[in-house]
Amino acid sequence: MTTLTRLRTYIYLLLFCLLCVPLCTQAQTDKPAFRVIGFFTARNDQAHISFVHEANQWLAAAAKRHNFVYDSTQDWNNLNATFLAHYQVVLFLDTRPEEIAQRAAFEMYMKNGGAWIGFHFAGFALTPSAYPQDWDWYHQEFLGTGEYKSNTWRPTKAVLRVEDRKHPATKGLGATIGAAPNEWYCWKNDLRKNKDIKVLLSVDPSSFPLGTGPKPHEIWHSGDYPVAWTNTKYRMMYINMGHNDIDYEGKTNKTLSSSFGSVEQNMFLINALMWLGRK
Repeated sequence: MTTLTRLRTYIYLLLFCLLCVPLCTQAQTDKPAFRVIGFFTARNDQAHISFVHEANQWLAAAAKRHNFVYDSTQDWNNLNATFLAHYQVVLFLDTRPEEIAQRAAFEMYMKNGGAWIGFHFAGFALTPSAYPQDWDWYHQEFLGTGEYKSNTWRPTKAVLRVEDRKHPATKGLGATIGAAPNEWYCWKNDLRKNKDIKVLLSVDPSSFPLGTGPKPHEIWHSGDYPVAWTNTKYRMMYINMGHNDIDYEGKTNKTLSSSFGSVEQNMFLINALMWLGRK
């Protein structure tokens, strides 16, 4: 074989390998990076129902863009070890499990390294109410909140302070972000005093007054209000967003805002999903 022939052969082999690389890369990315399951009830409060439907659509679209699988279910009996073994991340879109077996399965899932994101009403508990604080592990240890204390009204936008810009969930965010309209919660427990809680987003003072009333206590003028945090003992994130504005007064129940109307807030959620899903 002449030197020219060997050179041509080498070039052909090199070109063949270069052409194969994109095919191999494509084959690898076709496999989902992780699987997410969203649990929801969507039966109480039109604002929560609106959010659930919007979230299911948005998360399904995000899954295609970011190479993960998103499924959802209204059957809370699926909160069992066999079903959860197929998923790396669990979402509670509006409520929490109520049955003892469901709660035990979720607690075991989290203690065995599972991951979770809860939105807005998933943290609610108030005694007496239809959702009493009757699950100490979840509300006291896991979330750290204890019971619900109060909220703003109407749902309004807010400026949120990014408290840890080095955390994977806040990657690419500035010192503050603009949040979509929401009903903002505060809690009976002081999360700042819990050594296991790491606050990532909180209401920035520039947001005050927050809320429009009409009741005076529904408007916050000052204070410290964490709205997104993680418990460092678990792979989890609680995000207070998840309540759309609704036309209650006009009795049309029309959705007046979108919980996914903030690009920065959406980036935070995607970052959180990627952080938890890919471990």
